[in-house]
Amino acid sequence: MSEFRYAASELDLFAAVQNWKSYWSSRIRPFVTGDVLEVGAGIGANTSFLDRNVHGRWVCLEPDPLLVAQLRVNLPQARTRRGYEVVCGSLQNVEPGQMFDSIVYIDVLEHIENDREELENAMKLLRVGGRIIVLSPAHQRLFTPFDAAIGHFRRYDRSMLRNISPPGLPVEQMWYLDCLGLLLSAANLMFLRQSMPTKAQLAFWDRCAVPSSRVLDKLLLYSLGKSIVAIWKKPS
Repeated sequence: MSEFRYAASELDLFAAVQNWKSYWSSRIRPFVTGDVLEVGAGIGANTSFLDRNVHGRWVCLEPDPLLVAQLRVNLPQARTRRGYEVVCGSLQNVEPGQMFDSIVYIDVLEHIENDREELENAMKLLRVGGRIIVLSPAHQRLFTPFDAAIGHFRRYDRSMLRNISPPGLPVEQMWYLDCLGLLLSAANLMFLRQSMPTKAQLAFWDRCAVPSSRVLDKLLLYSLGKSIVAIWKKPS
């Protein structure tokens, strides 16, 4: 097995949170350009939200063979100008000489034990002017049995992500998302401590909290949230 760890039930549960996916992808999508490497693509639930339907390569990298089989079925080949490629494995399985303009980790980096080494290896596959884009759960204080159950090693804050920046790869932007989700996560930590949210709880968060967070986050200048986005850009 790879160092990536997924719970199939997590992927299935979160595949249904359409408001959340629409929200974070709207903030990240403008930075996803050129040839793209999506690390830990899972079952492909995020790919169509990120893809702006432009020309270029899109390589979905997934270490779990069972998920790869589902990924091949789920990719929207007929609705895009791209030809998606699927590789079973990790960065070490990318063919030598391949380079990318965007390398994307959507709720993946927290599953990787040696995250610093992962970003350093990703940088080697990045073209000049290219970006590494990470979306991850925020705030180690909110680490719960749910995080442990789905294979998270950590949750991040700004300083933690800056500290694992590869040498010579500066942070371009960093912000938090979903301030109301932060409150709900804190409530779960204090009172429920569930190892897995129910479908009803996820539906409430997605339908009620996320649209409100979308407004409030802007007012709060994206300074609070249960998730964090970090973008590194390779200088010329």
